[in-house]
Amino acid sequence: MMLGRSPKRSHGASAVVTGAGSGIGAAFAVELARRGSAVVCSDIDDDAAQRTVEAITGAGGRATAMHCDVSAVDEVIALAEAAQDWFGHPPTLVINNAGVGAGGEPIGTMALDDWNWTLGINLWGPIHGCHVFTPILRDASAGQPRGIINVASAASFGAAPEMAAYNVSKAGVLSLSETLAAELSGTGIGVTVLCPTFVKTNIVESGRITAQSTDMANRLMRWTGLSAARVARDCLDTHDRGGLYCMPQLDAKIGWNIKRLAPETFTRTIGLAFRAGSILPS
Repeated sequence: MMLGRSPKRSHGASAVVTGAGSGIGAAFAVELARRGSAVVCSDIDDDAAQRTVEAITGAGGRATAMHCDVSAVDEVIALAEAAQDWFGHPPTLVINNAGVGAGGEPIGTMALDDWNWTLGINLWGPIHGCHVFTPILRDASAGQPRGIINVASAASFGAAPEMAAYNVSKAGVLSLSETLAAELSGTGIGVTVLCPTFVKTNIVESGRITAQSTDMANRLMRWTGLSAARVARDCLDTHDRGGLYCMPQLDAKIGWNIKRLAPETFTRTIGLAFRAGSILPS
């Protein structure tokens, strides 16, 4: 087991970021480049990925765009192979970030197609990423700092009503990350799971969320959301320190601790507050 200060895995890394075309993914890519890392910017939207690359290279960084639908394991395998070819060696940092928003309807009303779409990207995407890249990181030089960051959400433990598919997908990412961290303990490969609340991104507009919930989410995001750049910096710093959990906002930290101390009370209170109209699923 590594003792003392954790290596700065985000500095000078060979990094692969999924969902790098916008939002937190783009912020991760830009911040990694600022820290001297070479970055593969992967996204299902090729034009968006290229815009992130241009932002990085325009500032003197090194990056390339690669297409990937993370819900398809064959495309994730192809991404890993192409990234290794571009770096000239295995990647040292993988950020499973690609995700979508979904919600506004209760269980039993939300279409199963929306369930499948949400879980395919939000849960199977990180599963595919960990399945494909973990053996690559294991086989890389033990002297090289290596790590995996999975992007979840405070929804992973928040249990907000009418967000079931999103909550389930992010809860799965949280559990996946915790299990991976246990399996990689002592190997020198760091694992961090990011659990923010509201972040100023376009996830609401690009997701499958009812109009009423979209309007409320946009207002709360505008009033209380952190910038994607701030969240990316905080998460990379947490990863460099060897932290498993990154909760960049105070409300996420408070919710996490209450849920652990009084889970039944927390869940019932969330439900009552939702029915009273005082909260919005995040």
